[in-house]
Amino acid sequence: MKPENWTTLFAEDPRPWLLECDEPAAVWLTLRYLLDKAPDDVDVVAAHERVLSDPATIDLLDRVRPWDAEIPLSGHDKPEYAPNLLGLLADFGVTADDEPRIASVLETMLEHQDAEGRFQSFGRWRGMDSAVWNALPCDSHAIAETLARFGFADDPRVRVAFERIAADIAETRQGRAWLCRPDPAVGFRGPGSKSDFCPQATLEALRAFSYAPRDMRSADVAAAGGVSLRAWSERATEKPYMFGHGRQFKRGKWPQTWYSALEVVDTIGRYPELWDEADRAVERRALSEVAACVVAYTVGADGRVIPWSCFRGYEALSFGQKRRPSAFATAFVAVALRRVDALAGEIAGVDVTALGSSKGGSGTALPPD
Repeated sequence: MKPENWTTLFAEDPRPWLLECDEPAAVWLTLRYLLDKAPDDVDVVAAHERVLSDPATIDLLDRVRPWDAEIPLSGHDKPEYAPNLLGLLADFGVTADDEPRIASVLETMLEHQDAEGRFQSFGRWRGMDSAVWNALPCDSHAIAETLARFGFADDPRVRVAFERIAADIAETRQGRAWLCRPDPAVGFRGPGSKSDFCPQATLEALRAFSYAPRDMRSADVAAAGGVSLRAWSERATEKPYMFGHGRQFKRGKWPQTWYSALEVVDTIGRYPELWDEADRAVERRALSEVAACVVAYTVGADGRVIPWSCFRGYEALSFGQKRRPSAFATAFVAVALRRVDALAGEIAGVDVTALGSSKGGSGTALPPD
């Protein structure tokens, strides 16, 4: 197995352990994104077949609901929110061809866009008499990402959605990025200053564009990643409402669905033009510090990840408990750190205990024992 820089961030190269583990999804993820095996590789195909018959996959598939069923719209961070659930299944290696319920949800997603091209979700807001189709950025960006991941990136409706996402980049107090745009159908806008960028909507848009055709990724899109890194660099003086950078940000919550250090590394790592150049010292430092927090707060002394914070209802899956290492969580973290392989030396040199706290905090939150 070829040595790579990112493996030095673990006590030992985690790939041999992952390949021998009893979690088919972790094996598949390792083969595809830590060993670069092709989808038709015999080992990948075998791992994919094991994934589909694994009780953990069946459990997740049983949670898939029709996209036009009424849903609570205050739960974009929840694992059961369809884009989050389908994203997790995609991380398992499940495709639309594997499961009719997924194909049905995707088709319904494609059918609902507002007049300007934003994909919509269906639900009832507090105080409303009935559910409506509406499109907040944390809906439309996540839906576009889901559709692109499942093979619809070249669908004309998806291309229109990406054009709209790019057009929605705005001037914010932090730079050009995505705001929380209210939807006229519900009149709701997320809390916080109207002029602040939204860390979640911005990461979702960047991740979505990583699955879109390269010709759709403008310089403005990539530059928005710099605004995400700026949020970390300026955490001592600025704090976007509801998006702090303390312990919860550093360790995240499993399955990962919301703004966290891991999500920042996984997303910004897809844009090396932002940090893999000599004149990007500020961005390199910010990303290295965030990645160092991922290592310190999630990777144990044995080089394996124990999920320290988990959503309820996933206790039967390895990433839904806090007692023992999770092969899937370990593989997921390894994939994110591999994206920033070129920064491994700088990441290792960060002393996370010396990093300043976020605005309003005191001292430095330390990793769990």
